[in-house]
Amino acid sequence: MATVDEVYTALSEVLDPDLGLPILDLGLIYRVDVLEDRIEVDFTLTSPACPVGDLLVEDIRETVKARTAVENVQVQIVWDPPWSQEMMSDEMKLSLGFPI
Repeated sequence: MATVDEVYTALSEVLDPDLGLPILDLGLIYRVDVLEDRIEVDFTLTSPACPVGDLLVEDIRETVKARTAVENVQVQIVWDPPWSQEMMSDEMKLSLGFPI
């Protein structure tokens, strides 16, 4: 059985296609649950108008599957709470020039 830490490690490899930055550091991952028969991931996008949502869903699903060997990975885009720059990791904020 996979662990939450293993899932987060896998998610750290998934990049936002537009920005080329890790979605985890951007603060786009809202929930990870490792259940007996599946892994569930809720994430958001920087904007509802973002055109790469479907690409990210598939990239998250395939990356988590490959890194955890769990076949049933359910990925859902959520909009609450809305994403904001405050959700980024401190390292990401620093690298992009935002105040911490």
